[in-house]
Amino acid sequence: MEDKLVTLAILTYSKAQILKSVLENEGIETHIHNINQIQPIISSGVRVRIKETDLPRALKTIESSVWLSDDIVGEKPSQTTNNKNKILVPVDFSSYSIKACEFAFKLAKEYEAEVILLHVYFTPVYTSSLPYGDVFNYQISDDETVRTILQKVQIDLNHLSNTVKDKIASGEFPNVKYTCVLREGIPEEEILRYSKDHTPAAIIMGTRGRSQKDADLLGSVTAEVIERSRVTVLAIPEDTPFSDFASVKRIGFITNFNQRDLIAFDTFVNSLKPFKFTVSLLYLAPAKDAKDAWNKIKLAGIKDYFQNQYPGIDIKYDVVINDDLLENLDNYINESKIDVITIISYKRNVFARLFNPSIAKKVIFHSDTPLLVING
Repeated sequence: MEDKLVTLAILTYSKAQILKSVLENEGIETHIHNINQIQPIISSGVRVRIKETDLPRALKTIESSVWLSDDIVGEKPSQTTNNKNKILVPVDFSSYSIKACEFAFKLAKEYEAEVILLHVYFTPVYTSSLPYGDVFNYQISDDETVRTILQKVQIDLNHLSNTVKDKIASGEFPNVKYTCVLREGIPEEEILRYSKDHTPAAIIMGTRGRSQKDADLLGSVTAEVIERSRVTVLAIPEDTPFSDFASVKRIGFITNFNQRDLIAFDTFVNSLKPFKFTVSLLYLAPAKDAKDAWNKIKLAGIKDYFQNQYPGIDIKYDVVINDDLLENLDNYINESKIDVITIISYKRNVFARLFNPSIAKKVIFHSDTPLLVING
């Protein structure tokens, strides 16, 4: 009697193709049914079917894959949850992604948190004219098919998953709980959507070193996430010489003397309680105000306020002249041995974002120093 087919999962076309690829690699014959022949790439309700006798082996394969069990099988409706004990790490399989993972795993150990590794891929349904960033994407040529892209995604996912497991086994990464999530779409949009739905404690993202990127790439995924995220973002350059906050000795905190900075500083201090470091309060002064005594008085006043509120923290203050912001800030970072720059991000309208790029965006494309961006 011929073995009958049973439905293993009902997915979108793209995810069905990934699952089909995984199962066939295990020698399980797989069929995809109910495809929209006009627009197969975006069709939903696609059935992944296998032989009934292969069902136990298929379920075991899915359960053993961190990339499949949580996100591909059983499409779940989106719902907003608060996960302050989770750290979100968008990954793109690069070396700077691994650097971000290392920070995240060590930070998660301190806070007994779970790490969420999120990869976003896109298929040709997203037109090539869209301004993607310099990461998180696959270049699509005319002769590539959706299946080829999905196969590459699966290979890269398996490689990253194995890398993380090896680093945990060797002790390089602490053994904390982690989950891998796969999303299809425009990277920055999906990262922000996932963050909005699940509200992690922080987003940790890797960036390339200054020598490897163009300072004019204002469409970078990391920069867009920093600009629009409502949760704290930590951007880690690939060439950062340390791998956790325990090694951070001095943090530069850029302030503009306003009330919201005081609130953000409180968030900053409370979120980093397990660590010991010196804080340098930095005021970016226009050149014409370089010798303005009032600025120094205000900075000294805010320093005294912080010192009284947080007596356990060594707080200093400095003025950086804003006539050539990036060069002067770079010089200050090097001379003062600043390990991390902290910036407060305030919500701005779309026109301000387009015509007046934020300090955070300028810094991320210029500096090799980690950037901590707190929502103000």
